[in-house]
Amino acid sequence: MTERFPERDIQSIKTLLSGSKKIIITTHHRPDGDAMGSSLALYNYLKLKGHEVRLIVPSDYPDFLHWLPSNDQVINFEQHAIKSVELIGLAEIIFCLDYNSLSRIEKMEPVIRESKAQKILIDHHLYPENIFSHSFSYSSASSTSELIFQFIDSLGDASMIDKSIAECIYCGIMTDTNSFRFASMKSDTHRIIARLMEAGAENYKIHENVYDSSTENRLRLLGYSLKEKLCVLNEFRTAYIGLSEAELKMFNFKSGDTEGLVNYALSIQGIRLAAFFSEKDGMVKISFRSKGDFSVQELSSEHFSGGGHRNASGGRSESGLDEAIAKFLAILPQYKEKLMQD
Repeated sequence: MTERFPERDIQSIKTLLSGSKKIIITTHHRPDGDAMGSSLALYNYLKLKGHEVRLIVPSDYPDFLHWLPSNDQVINFEQHAIKSVELIGLAEIIFCLDYNSLSRIEKMEPVIRESKAQKILIDHHLYPENIFSHSFSYSSASSTSELIFQFIDSLGDASMIDKSIAECIYCGIMTDTNSFRFASMKSDTHRIIARLMEAGAENYKIHENVYDSSTENRLRLLGYSLKEKLCVLNEFRTAYIGLSEAELKMFNFKSGDTEGLVNYALSIQGIRLAAFFSEKDGMVKISFRSKGDFSVQELSSEHFSGGGHRNASGGRSESGLDEAIAKFLAILPQYKEKLMQD
């Protein structure tokens, strides 16, 4: 296995975790499969180690992740702000998973930033904020869930990875690699998958829970998006979809209903850049995906206050859906040369 966690740092973490500690685990706003998989895997591991652990998420997350072991222990900050602030105030250690900057936890940011607890980052996004007591940031990793496996292994506790922990990690790796398709899936990651299955993770059940549990409304929203809203710009090898808040309400939108929608646009033959725009509560959230060497991380950070990975990134706009799409279309010519390269 790839050695990512330096021995000196691991020894420091072992010392920090000696004895029972009050620990908070956090992840980013609108958590996805990797965010919840990595967080719940670490939660279950630390509980086995005898720590007092709370997992607090900044917002709701898709129903198709609610099957994950210990999901019933998750605290939603938006629904339980007072309780969350109290628990964070008591924390001795805060694990920050699957985000590189405290701005990614939105309303939780000032509470976590002001906490005197030791803050430990485990993440695979570029350019981590320099605020953490310990930073384990590896952008080459397939997912934060993969890093959680390696973190537990580095602590000498791989034998403690039971079925519950294995299922969480498997789900995180699976969802963040689009079912093991991305270039970030190295041979070591496949070896981790094998060890997770040996620990009890049932691959076909996890896949069914995530990908074969769509509601009728979610499927109808997908059909509407592809038939009515998909725009293809062959001259820029680009495709995009934009959904207004009113359109989302037509299909009784729930968190996670548009998960993976941008990948349909990217799957079109010849397309190298795909974008998905969704409008909610006066904010436009944008998902970018690309193929090859074209960096959506650079595009999103330069123009849409975003960031992420080279081929998968996110951004935002407060100027409205039509304006956000117009801005996107206006900047495409400056990227045309790169987009047209084979």
